[in-house]
Amino acid sequence: MDRGGRGAVVKNDKVADGTGPLADFPISNDEFLKFRDLFYRKTGVQFLENKRYFVDRRVAERARAKGCDTFREYFMLLRFESGAEFQELINILTVNETYFFRENYQLQCLVQSVLPEIAKTKRPGEAIRIWSLPCSTGEEPYSIAMTVLDSWPQADQFQIEIMASDIDTRVLAAAREGVYGERSLQNVNAEQRARYFRRIEAGSEIISELRESIDFFNLNVCDKAAMARFRNIDVVFCRNLLIYFDDVSRREAVESIFESLAEGGFVYLGHSESMSRMSSLFTPRRMSDCVVYQRPKETPVK
Repeated sequence: MDRGGRGAVVKNDKVADGTGPLADFPISNDEFLKFRDLFYRKTGVQFLENKRYFVDRRVAERARAKGCDTFREYFMLLRFESGAEFQELINILTVNETYFFRENYQLQCLVQSVLPEIAKTKRPGEAIRIWSLPCSTGEEPYSIAMTVLDSWPQADQFQIEIMASDIDTRVLAAAREGVYGERSLQNVNAEQRARYFRRIEAGSEIISELRESIDFFNLNVCDKAAMARFRNIDVVFCRNLLIYFDDVSRREAVESIFESLAEGGFVYLGHSESMSRMSSLFTPRRMSDCVVYQRPKETPVK
């Protein structure tokens, strides 16, 4: 999955021969399938056979780090331990790729069309809630914040709340830290750099006021109970994540996102994604040369 546009990229180092890439820690085909099914049930992501070598190698590395001599021993640990080890696997089995202002036309649509429409349903001072899901290393939610501050004249009239979540705890730590290299900053202009960043030895750091304004938290979109805690969200950015799920997981995730939205709320997908292939719950809207998907407003009972 590509978290830059966003989700996580599962690398393909090379195709395995079916016996496991490490001779001293073999993983059989049956064992690989058991692990793949467990990972799918917990995350909604299913590894294809061409990811076999990468998965086997990373699993073997983690098993050794935990002192396990066989896959069976490590698999039992995964199933019955508290969950910290499974989180480590999630972190090492996803590789994150993103940069600021990716698919910027969608951000311009946000301030030119979506937020003005939402503002008509709010009183001055009320909250407008925007959710970056998944947020990866933070470039997307920070880009949203900068775009709203720079380009939406009504921003000061409302309480703008930006939430950002990811299944990977390592990228969340990086997002909270807010330090970026030049590749991430390729679309950030000089004025934005001067206003929102400060130079440090490690790169460019987001100013503390902006970092502290965004609520970063760990969340698995396939966890229905966790998703159920979020309601009345006005805008969800969920770009290039759902295409890596199978039909069942995709439908369940979309239904959870639908329930999290306020009536009339909007969802952004990646440019290659189409909600019509996933769910009929949303109404497609073309706004500012951009397609967004809206949770319909309930018709008042007469």
